[in-house]
Amino acid sequence: MLQFLWVIFPYLMITIFLVGHIYRYNFDQLSWTAKSSEFLEKKSLRWGSMLFHIGILFVFAGHVFGLLVPKTVLSAVGIGETLYHTGAVYGGGFAGTVTLIGIIILFSRRLTNKRVWMTSDSSDIITVVFIFLIILIGTYNTLIGNQFHPHFDYRETISPWFRGLLTFTPDPFLMRDVPIGFQLHILISFALIGIWPFTRLVHVWSVPLTYFKRRYIIYRKRAG
Repeated sequence: MLQFLWVIFPYLMITIFLVGHIYRYNFDQLSWTAKSSEFLEKKSLRWGSMLFHIGILFVFAGHVFGLLVPKTVLSAVGIGETLYHTGAVYGGGFAGTVTLIGIIILFSRRLTNKRVWMTSDSSDIITVVFIFLIILIGTYNTLIGNQFHPHFDYRETISPWFRGLLTFTPDPFLMRDVPIGFQLHILISFALIGIWPFTRLVHVWSVPLTYFKRRYIIYRKRAG
């Protein structure tokens, strides 16, 4: 079971992620869109989307910093356990809370607004549910779960396991005694990676950078 959960399952989801994106980009580009529903309802979308996207950027940066940078490297540059833990709890907790509020607004909007609900398909609902659970569990782990496991250090278990995935040398036994909250957070995250190519999340890779180089559109008054 350890081998399946922490080696086979992650690589399976990553494979589906890569192959699925290649297939969809080559054979289904017409559906490669965020399917915006802004014209159906703007007020809650404005706040929910703003909070979610701002928060998720900081959450992503925190995960990259915590998972990819070894503990020994941080200690060598003067970032000790106390300083790191303080930043992770307060900084990560704040970013997670902002992101959680944003996804709650978006989730509520999709469920309660009739017009938005009628234009949602099953992949939209599943995606929002997965993202909500990931953020909820992650925020719980940061603000509350750590209090129940004061001696647990994910930089000695989850981080080296994750770096092992990237170097094709994962050690599943590192995840054996990881608290259930962290395990669920990771497994649901990989499940989201697996369904990613088949949802609206593909729009993440289509950042409209050419927008900043666009020509101005000139409007002229009609004579008379």
